[in-house]
Amino acid sequence: MDKPTRILIVEDERRIARFLQIELEHEGFETEIEENGTRAYERIMQGNFDLVLLDVMLPGMDGMTICSTRKKLPCMMRS
Repeated sequence: MDKPTRILIVEDERRIARFLQIELEHEGFETEIEENGTRAYERIMQGNFDLVLLDVMLPGMDGMTICSTRKKLPCMMRS
């Protein structure tokens, strides 16, 4: 059986993050929430997620910085 798609929701507004989590899990996705940009970047770099939903304005590192920093690195493929 295939593993469910893992999604990291990076959103500092708890009600928005929780709404996304409920909707995505209802559709069969596995989700986790991170509210801080710096911690989110660290988790993204571990390569444990298939998709990241990323807010732009975050405490710590903002979403645009996370994207531009990540794009400068070689592609990480997950098996």
